[in-house]
Amino acid sequence: MFLPLAIFNINFMSSNLLLLVSVLVFISLLVNKVGARFGVPTLLLFLLVGMLAGRDGLGIHLENHEVAESIGHFAMTIILLTGGLETSLKETRPVMKQGLLLSTVGVMLTILLTGVFTYWVARPHLGAIGASLLGCLLVATVMSSTDSATVFNILRDRRQRLREDLGPMLELESGSNDPMAYVLTIILVEVLSAAQALPPGSSAWPLVGKGFLILLLQLIVGFAIGIGVGFAAKWLLGKVHLQGGPLYAIMILSLGFFANGIANVLHGNGLLALYTAAILIGNYAELPYKRDILKFFDGLTWLVKLLMFLVLGLMARPSQFPSAIIPALLIGLFMIFIARPASVFLTLLPFRKMSFRAKFFTSWVGIKGAGPILFALYPVVFGLEDSDTMFNIVFFITLLSLLIQGMTLSPMARALGLVDQEDPEVETFGMDIPEEMGMLRDHIVTEDDLADGDTLRDLHLPHGIRVMMVRRKDKFIVPHGSLKLSAGDRLVILIGDTED
Repeated sequence: MFLPLAIFNINFMSSNLLLLVSVLVFISLLVNKVGARFGVPTLLLFLLVGMLAGRDGLGIHLENHEVAESIGHFAMTIILLTGGLETSLKETRPVMKQGLLLSTVGVMLTILLTGVFTYWVARPHLGAIGASLLGCLLVATVMSSTDSATVFNILRDRRQRLREDLGPMLELESGSNDPMAYVLTIILVEVLSAAQALPPGSSAWPLVGKGFLILLLQLIVGFAIGIGVGFAAKWLLGKVHLQGGPLYAIMILSLGFFANGIANVLHGNGLLALYTAAILIGNYAELPYKRDILKFFDGLTWLVKLLMFLVLGLMARPSQFPSAIIPALLIGLFMIFIARPASVFLTLLPFRKMSFRAKFFTSWVGIKGAGPILFALYPVVFGLEDSDTMFNIVFFITLLSLLIQGMTLSPMARALGLVDQEDPEVETFGMDIPEEMGMLRDHIVTEDDLADGDTLRDLHLPHGIRVMMVRRKDKFIVPHGSLKLSAGDRLVILIGDTED
């Protein structure tokens, strides 16, 4: 007899919780395996699995918005921490100005354009939230950021390198505009919440001026805390000697949480502090086992992304979507095809060397994901009137963006001639070397390589190339000149200057 999954009411003290999580994660991974063949964004599939398992699907209940918001916020800290650690300042520096301008000025322009459009065109569908321009600006603010989880996932999982340094610029923008959108959302929610208590006829706009002073303070304090913790972590990691990469990873995790927490205590932007500290640690700290550390964070990030999208999917009520379709289509299509392109082209106007096609592609990477849905929970938590309506609209717009922009991102890059295919991933068997020593590459031995002899010495490698390791099936061999090679052997080689 079929038992509905409604027995799985989300209760973190329940013995059913781990069983439920394991089933949903397993199903998500299987669905992702199928969806990857058709170019469907991975995180969209996780979101859909959550929706299908939710109250309007198989019956799993998740009604606690505070818990969902806490899970999402925790996941966001892990995603930004990992993104910061993997951000290369060497690659990002040429496009630093563009990325930061897009994450600040670009976000503000998107909010203004979308907010005004929403007020004049879509406000009849928004209930009490749309009754004022501030409410419409809140709707625009919630959706203003390019979702870092989705962009990192798409750009890094496709084995592609974008021309004109677009990859580093887009990752920097998506990583740094989440804190901006987060702070703006909180400020507008607090202003609207305070406005509900004002006497009839009173204006809430004076509260907005105070809010922007708070925004400036949060950004300055958050950035300063991030720099301080980042360089302090660099010194600490150079002094402390731990056993193995996992312990270093845990220490970095704790330092990131510390940056986030101390910034919040000092009324700064915790997400910005954490992201800034992570960038400094990843670029300036001397990290033994760096490859293992990044693998640890990569796995952790995948786990929290999956859980976050599943939880947010469980929060959705598809049965309420019909009333959200019209405003979601109006606002979503305006943002995708008008507001985002206009804000990108206006923001990047001073950068004349950047090609039109690069700017056009940048405007297309305005993908929405977990960030907007997470930010849409804050008005619900604060108890703003008709905030559930806004949540449904934002959720539907996110699905629209993932379908239109997420599924076409790679084809769009190829159509615009902006893609250089990356080399296959190098198999280094866990070895990690300083950049100044040279580059690690791998090579699979062919029959042509063995034409002059079957020993390593017979390969006659060019000056500056050394074989570090040989892998033969599942066997690892330390190389020497008389080692006999076979076709199919995999060599890890070091390319760099030598003194002999």
